[in-house]
Amino acid sequence: MPVTERRPMSPSTLQRVLVDGPAGALETDLNDPGEPRRGIALIAHPNPVQGGTKDNKVVTTLAKTLFGLGYVAIRPNFRGVGASAGAFDHGNGETEDLLAVARYARARFGTLPLLLAGFSFGAFVQTRVAQSLKAERLVLVGPAVNRFPAATVPPDTLVIHGEHDDVVPLAAVLDWARPQQLPLVVVPGCEHFFHGRLHVLAQIVQRHCA
Repeated sequence: MPVTERRPMSPSTLQRVLVDGPAGALETDLNDPGEPRRGIALIAHPNPVQGGTKDNKVVTTLAKTLFGLGYVAIRPNFRGVGASAGAFDHGNGETEDLLAVARYARARFGTLPLLLAGFSFGAFVQTRVAQSLKAERLVLVGPAVNRFPAATVPPDTLVIHGEHDDVVPLAAVLDWARPQQLPLVVVPGCEHFFHGRLHVLAQIVQRHCA
């Protein structure tokens, strides 16, 4: 049965918490829709070395969309970003960071269904997290499979990619998806950061996750 979208995410729903991570505290934004919660959405940001943070517009679009569907939307800054301790670790430590935030979320909200979402480098990291955690859904946007060794993912994973992505070529994602027989949703005329297409991204995620 489709889920009715709730009130939009707003500053009044935001909580900023520090989660204990393996390299120190992880600065994390949490938006809680309140009861009844549908699940926990853990959302990962792009490459910190290239300026990626939890406030990236694709990441916040994912958070707003999933919050509207009743998920607790959780966006940590990876180690070394913002107020998060530590230093960039090429996806290894960042995987451990997300696992730590997932443990925090489960301890706080119980055994709600878990949705893993990520953009670019964050999508790559989530392919690794999904090997350790049982997730209800996996949503990958512009996965950086040409730069990092992304893992095999479940067959119902939602992969969204821009037709004209100039950071992660569509051909590279097809080469990664083809052996898995994994379908892709391609947004025509769209580049890596979904300029002018964020509303399309939100609609795709909403339809898939409703």
